[in-house]
Amino acid sequence: MQIALKKSKKINHNINRVFHHLIGEKPGATVVFFAGIHGNEFAGIDALNEVLNTVNEADLHGQIYAIYGNIGALKKNKRYLDLDLNRLWTTEKLNVLDSKTEYSREEQEQLEIFQLINGLLQKTKAPIYFIDLHTTSSKSYPFITINDAMINRKFSQCFPVPIVLGIEEYLEGPLLSYLNKLGFVSLGFEAGQHTDKQSIKSCVAFISLVLKHSGHLKKNELGNYTKYEHILKKATLNESSFFEVIFKYHIQHNELFIMKDGFESFQNIKKGTLLATSNGEPIYSKHKAKIFMPLYQSTGQDGFFIIKPIPKVFLHLSNFLRKIRADVLLTALPGICWHDKKQGVLRANLSITRFMVKSVFHLFGYRNKRLDQTHMLLYNRERVSKKKMYKNEKWY
Repeated sequence: MQIALKKSKKINHNINRVFHHLIGEKPGATVVFFAGIHGNEFAGIDALNEVLNTVNEADLHGQIYAIYGNIGALKKNKRYLDLDLNRLWTTEKLNVLDSKTEYSREEQEQLEIFQLINGLLQKTKAPIYFIDLHTTSSKSYPFITINDAMINRKFSQCFPVPIVLGIEEYLEGPLLSYLNKLGFVSLGFEAGQHTDKQSIKSCVAFISLVLKHSGHLKKNELGNYTKYEHILKKATLNESSFFEVIFKYHIQHNELFIMKDGFESFQNIKKGTLLATSNGEPIYSKHKAKIFMPLYQSTGQDGFFIIKPIPKVFLHLSNFLRKIRADVLLTALPGICWHDKKQGVLRANLSITRFMVKSVFHLFGYRNKRLDQTHMLLYNRERVSKKKMYKNEKWY
């Protein structure tokens, strides 16, 4: 069910950036929901309206914000107008955002959101949660995407849906990566396909459970929470494993990319499966794994991803290694040094460390970004995570 923003009866036609702000009568955490970062994704907006219109501030602990993403694109029911708003949140782009004299339409939206986030962070010392609500162009289970920090893992496990790690290695400038660099709990929730009514139901269930597990609602103010867990379990066919992105097909400028019909996220694929065509040439899978977020819309540069399950023993080992901060041992290896120790960034000389597989760095909580032909930066979210902020939360 998609309703163009300008036609929606549920939306204030003054189009304030914050379309819900609830202040509880009792102290507690702050949760910030983003919806419509992509302007053709309305399920999050509809679900937030449905849930938050029923919340009584007398029952509420802390504060809740619901924030529109790309208002201009939402009005036109387009993913974006000039630039993808969810690819603009790099350090380099943010450093010059305030000083620019000319802005694209998405940069104007970004500046408002950036200033709003900064204002919120200055106002509260309580735990703060950032939740970014999305849908996909293909059929899909509901799922969570996170930058791989333990605070994100722990909170994500409150929800009976698959959890996908590592997507930040393949995307440049998502909003949640920026918020994770600041150390806050930040989750992306993909509710399902854009036009599927079930996506709204899944989003309603997820938002309701967020408010329960973040401590905003202590009792059954939104009804029996078991029913929301059941909705998500049914939508995911009881799949709630951890997965890791191992490949992304990036669509080049002016490339004619056509995804083959019929693929769904989490569908098993064999090595050699015909997945898509590029300028008429076939693209075959090089992996026996699962297809993830195949692209069935005209905008976007992410053709498809491939994911694989993460063994539980690997998750337990990485948890242990991070707890004892064993990553300090990495700098004893040849070709690896600190680029920014405070921010948890290592620098690797590829001519020396090429033999090291990515999974080794992943164990210690590092995800990589190519710096140039000879060097790579490795980012660790654990060193900047605000663990002390969340240590008294029930899920921690």
